[in-house]
Amino acid sequence: MHKEVLGVDIGGTNIKVGRVAKDNLVQKETIQVNSLETASQTVERMFNVIDAVLTDSVESVGIGVPAVVDTETGIAYDVQNIPSWKRIKLKEMVQQRYSLPVYINNDANCFVMGEHWFGKAKHYNNCIGLSIGTGLGMGIIINGELYEGVLCGAGEIGMLAYKNSILEHYTGSFFFPNQYEKSAKALYNLAEVGDKEASEAFDDYGWHLGEALKNILYAYAPEAIFLGGSISQAYPYFKSTMEMALRTFAYPKQLEKTIIETSNLQDSAILGAAALCLNQRTHLNINT
Repeated sequence: MHKEVLGVDIGGTNIKVGRVAKDNLVQKETIQVNSLETASQTVERMFNVIDAVLTDSVESVGIGVPAVVDTETGIAYDVQNIPSWKRIKLKEMVQQRYSLPVYINNDANCFVMGEHWFGKAKHYNNCIGLSIGTGLGMGIIINGELYEGVLCGAGEIGMLAYKNSILEHYTGSFFFPNQYEKSAKALYNLAEVGDKEASEAFDDYGWHLGEALKNILYAYAPEAIFLGGSISQAYPYFKSTMEMALRTFAYPKQLEKTIIETSNLQDSAILGAAALCLNQRTHLNINT
């Protein structure tokens, strides 16, 4: 019988921890993060929420963090929205506290791992998970394996030059207040009741996201791209212009063979972190 694993999602405003057994999330707890706390205070709060979920049946812990990550040493650098975590030895701290194996990766990689283990991406060996939220995060699965690059730096599609800036400035959440003086959430709520300006905002957004997708198609030619993150909820409002932008892709036959869909995975960040443990377990079984 498989033992349980923990998935820890370090977010900008919350730390979420879930216990996963037999591919199901069986318990979840959340604690808020205070950006003014010291590094040790935030670590202690993380321990508190892990303690609330941990049982004797847990065999390992996976951690997803919005940061540059050295997966070997388990050090995370410049964690977004936690200013005190400039260089934090997360893996070492958690291993010392709980005497369990710990695996750590960045949040975009965890998103695609969650999809690959628990969601729609389980049917594809070469796919992309694209998180459209605060920024533009991307995780890459090649031949069934996560491709990380150096310090988990692969997939930073949002940093590519675009128009007068970079892609992320047109496909992350700050696009909306910068261009329309309203948040993505506010515009989504307005779009739901038929507001014209909100509809135009998402039409505009769809064009830019389509350009980002073309870059991904040229670079990786994946079988599938799965959209997650907060803005993906507005998919019906930007899908049309996104698809219009994709019509200028140079290789239409390739595009015909590429699935582009939104994720329907609940608690994907927690499950993605837990998938780091499951992936390691599989590798150990293969090599023994």
